[in-house]
Amino acid sequence: MDNLVATEACGTTAKIDRWLSAINFATPFVVIDLDVVRAQHDALARNFPFAEIYYAVKANPAPAVVAMLGTLGVGFDLASEGEIDRCHDLGISAGRFSFGNTIKREADIKMAYARGVRLFAFDCDRELEKIARAAPGAGVFCRLAVAAYGAEWPLTRKFGCHPETAAELLLRAKAVGLTPVGVSFHVGSQQTEPTAWQTPIAMAKDVFSVCARGGVTLDFLNLGGGLPAHYRTHAPPLEEYAETIDAALRKNFGGSRPRTIIEPGRYMVGDAGLLRASVLLISSKSRHAKHRWVYLDAGRYNGLPETLDERIHYRLRASGDGSTTGPVILAGPTCDSTDILYEKTPYHLPLRLAIGDTIDFLSAGAYTSSYASVEFNGFPPLRTYCI
Repeated sequence: MDNLVATEACGTTAKIDRWLSAINFATPFVVIDLDVVRAQHDALARNFPFAEIYYAVKANPAPAVVAMLGTLGVGFDLASEGEIDRCHDLGISAGRFSFGNTIKREADIKMAYARGVRLFAFDCDRELEKIARAAPGAGVFCRLAVAAYGAEWPLTRKFGCHPETAAELLLRAKAVGLTPVGVSFHVGSQQTEPTAWQTPIAMAKDVFSVCARGGVTLDFLNLGGGLPAHYRTHAPPLEEYAETIDAALRKNFGGSRPRTIIEPGRYMVGDAGLLRASVLLISSKSRHAKHRWVYLDAGRYNGLPETLDERIHYRLRASGDGSTTGPVILAGPTCDSTDILYEKTPYHLPLRLAIGDTIDFLSAGAYTSSYASVEFNGFPPLRTYCI
């Protein structure tokens, strides 16, 4: 295998580039190097021996990706009936599923329970009541609301509750016939600061202590996702994350650590993929404009939603690389004025760039095809090829 792990310097692999040179498929599309996914898993397992790996399927639900990770024995963090169906249809045991969405239909909870799922997330009393009715006796964990400093894609406000509330809910879970097992949190996606896990781990320990005093012993800690892929913003090496998190667990739990899981999504598949788009149009708004507008056949609604607020800064590779470059504004193909990818963030592309040239978004294996709209403006869903 060559170039197993996509590096910050290249962002693609020799295998992907050979494949691209041999095909002539219509753009846009995503291509995933499964060897990189496997290498990312192996690196995570080496550096996090203290945590079980649960893949966040929402990052990239391609059947080939899920099936390969299934052969490696990982668990799966699932958010809907559709994701449960996908893993179930691939022959993966429900004992490896965690229904990690805190906002679920009661019918979906019942379905998951009937299929053998026994681990459910919640963060409020009404969700707890739904689980109690639809999945009696199931294990439940409460999501904490935590800060997301350092995250390029924060996941605050919508999810989680205060630690004091979490402890009260976990004590109540036992009273309504469920099995309270522990807590979870998420420090934000594309987290560039390893210390972001320190305070939430200490908060989790406080919840464990309060519940113990109330007669409930917890033994489950879900560290969530957040481990980064390689975009334009520098991210520390994986080893630094592992050392920092391990030290926080040791400080707070000593030799009595709970069962710990980690839920990589972006980390697992981001660097394994490349999104190829084509240039549809190049224009200038005035004779004196400093920026060219470059319109692509992939935009915010068909593959690149994480350019919202210009949060995720992909590295680009143009077919005209090597020539003199100039500043551009990048936009997608739809009839929507919000379909602008980068206007404030400086991007430069070759001056000789022409209509029909290709633009590769590097490290684009996560939250691209899984986020694409079904048919906004009639554009088809983004295709994914796994090699």
